[in-house]
Amino acid sequence: MGAFMGGLNRCYNIADLRLRAQKALPKPIFDYIDGGADDEVTLRRNTSAFDRYELVPSQLNNIESISLKTKLFGRTLDLPFFLSPTGMSRLFHHDRELAVTRAAAAHGTLYSLSTVGTTSLEDIAAANPGPKMFQIYILKDRGLTKELVERCKAANYDALCLTVDTPVAGNRERDLRNGMTMPPRFGLKSLVDFGLHPRWVLNALLKPGFDLANISHRVNALEGKNMSVIEYINSQFDRTLNWGDVEWLAKEWGGPFVVKGLQSAEDARRARDHGASAIMISNHGGRQLDGAPAPIDSLRDMRDAVGNDLELIVDGGIRRGSHVVKAMALGASACSIGKAYLYGLAAGGEAGVSQALDILKSETQRTLALMGCNDVTRLHGGFIRQR
Repeated sequence: MGAFMGGLNRCYNIADLRLRAQKALPKPIFDYIDGGADDEVTLRRNTSAFDRYELVPSQLNNIESISLKTKLFGRTLDLPFFLSPTGMSRLFHHDRELAVTRAAAAHGTLYSLSTVGTTSLEDIAAANPGPKMFQIYILKDRGLTKELVERCKAANYDALCLTVDTPVAGNRERDLRNGMTMPPRFGLKSLVDFGLHPRWVLNALLKPGFDLANISHRVNALEGKNMSVIEYINSQFDRTLNWGDVEWLAKEWGGPFVVKGLQSAEDARRARDHGASAIMISNHGGRQLDGAPAPIDSLRDMRDAVGNDLELIVDGGIRRGSHVVKAMALGASACSIGKAYLYGLAAGGEAGVSQALDILKSETQRTLALMGCNDVTRLHGGFIRQR
């Protein structure tokens, strides 16, 4: 264990954690984290777009103490970034979402659980007394959607997040080539790669838990139908959804309500007018529409459109603390990370997630110090310009 922790301690940035994750996981599983849709243009742009913005420091200011505290959804977070919802964490480490939520709680930031997570929302609530959000879909089975809302209320979740950019699944060609489909269709090359990762295979066999814990009971109730959980959830995506459905869900929930997957100023205004209190500016990590804009490039227009009426969260491409600082200077209320913490989870479970959070925290503090700004909430447009 000491040598393993030593390995994590030698991960000095998120890219290092990514390399450890790549070594730890069979290729089909790693590519499921790492990949995007079609030519992966948007996947790459999500991060490279940050390079178009320059930081403009202000010197000779008192930076003896640096504050990263940020208010979001009525709660105070110790970090200006939180952990976005990602599906099926059991694929990447046997401690599943529990490892992630414990790390988030230890760092005083918010954890988001996905509908297609492999841990129940009640188990997450029991493990994490800190701020939590549940990511939900409006499904054809409105009864299941309402049930999930009521369970979140009973478990004292702080916010509900509706994902709206998945009317159909994106064309994720890495997964198709690897056979990472539902059900899986692994070819010989992929099966050999699993054999080269005996630790992952052993944990998969000895520590099961690949169940989509929040919705599997619904599938079990479908008498006489031979359907996997993934097939069930895919069959439930409703292509007729509209803004009236968003308003309905906002009223059903009655608390901080986030719409995830918007990228235009006009949609930001619509979300505000239909009950949202926050938006996650997101293209689903480049996994849905290839060619969509990077979230950081949509931020200014969306902030101009809604003013201070909504909290705006930049979700996508963040690999450095300087990215967090740039987003906050451009008007973000907070940022969220997905791939960055999943690399940590795959690399070392809870310790790996903590390492990812520590890296980004340290980088954000250092960037603020070099910027001459002692409080992340005091960042403004004067600290940044587009090249």
